[in-house]
Amino acid sequence: MAIAIVDYGMGNLHSVSKAVERLGYEAIVTGDAETILSSDGVLLPGVGAFGDAMMHLRDTGLDVVVRRAAADGLPLLGICLGMQLLFDSSEEHGRHEGLGLLPGRVERFAGDSGLKVPHMGWNRLEFLQQNHPILAGLTEGHVYFVHSYHVLTGRSGDLLAVTDYGHPVTAIVGHDNVYGMQFHPEKSGELGMSLLRNFLELAMRGRE
Repeated sequence: MAIAIVDYGMGNLHSVSKAVERLGYEAIVTGDAETILSSDGVLLPGVGAFGDAMMHLRDTGLDVVVRRAAADGLPLLGICLGMQLLFDSSEEHGRHEGLGLLPGRVERFAGDSGLKVPHMGWNRLEFLQQNHPILAGLTEGHVYFVHSYHVLTGRSGDLLAVTDYGHPVTAIVGHDNVYGMQFHPEKSGELGMSLLRNFLELAMRGRE
């Protein structure tokens, strides 16, 4: 089973690929459309600014490929910035359109709330849909976040888990075959790796 990790020039590709391999799956870091679309599942990592990431995706044509992968039913997981890219738009350094795979928008944490921005460190997850396959067999715990912007979902049923940072913050989303994790599962210890494993197992079942 091969998992494609989308290489568009902005992401922790090495750490994500090593995490996939530690879980016993083949990881292919690639920007090739055919390789991505013939994989068993797709990971969209991301580090940096939303607008820059969308520019890189458009310039390489990978925005079309990721949308096609989602439309074809390939299990797709966005990680950190990659999760934010799944949504309609972001206000980071102006207004930018996202991939539009999930309804919602990305906005900055309020600077006058007394919270430190960026939100950086370990925060506890609260599972909202305990019976969802991506949360199967897991217990709520802490995972590692690094972000200055957060997602406001446009469809409440897409929220699978939140964390508290002055207010509930979107942490895990999912709808059909499209998923997102705002934190870094590959840097989040046993719980993070278990969440990543559950996604990979979903991908495997989807190809059976």
